[in-house]
Amino acid sequence: MRKGEIAKQHYEYEKLGSCTLLAAIEPLTGRRLGQVYAQRTKREFTLFCLSLATLYAEATKIRLVLDNLNTHNASSFYQHLEAEQAYALSERFEFIYTPKGASWLNMIECEFSSIARQCLERRIATIEQLSSEVLALLEERSAKAIKINWQFSIGAARSKLNSHYTRVNAVNQKYKET
Repeated sequence: MRKGEIAKQHYEYEKLGSCTLLAAIEPLTGRRLGQVYAQRTKREFTLFCLSLATLYAEATKIRLVLDNLNTHNASSFYQHLEAEQAYALSERFEFIYTPKGASWLNMIECEFSSIARQCLERRIATIEQLSSEVLALLEERSAKAIKINWQFSIGAARSKLNSHYTRVNAVNQKYKET
């Protein structure tokens, strides 16, 4: 510090850990399921999908919109379940992946944004406290049946994502905005 200058003090953030929230929303009913885990591995993804399969026991196919995370695929099931159970679980799911950099196409990201605004604007000391608060918020929103009014049409998607479509196949140029 030099004479006549304002004293400065460095703020050092001490990270006490991190965790993972896996969540799903049924947009037309507002039904939600969320689980907080200490880690983000294929094991946690498998456990979450098992919970979804139990929650939707009557469903023959569960469509899940996901980002391109390396744990978000059926190989997770085979690493943590017996082959027969892994196959049966993988047959229950249809994974739909959002393009890289377009996670905003995934409706659960809207839910994550809401959770962040209502619950995560401050530091939460323990995973237990975080889990309790986040899951209570999800449960409350599920009980209120808060739905997502998705207004992004297929036509709008084709127009907005045209450069990606064209890169894959030049014929898709026809979707270019006019």
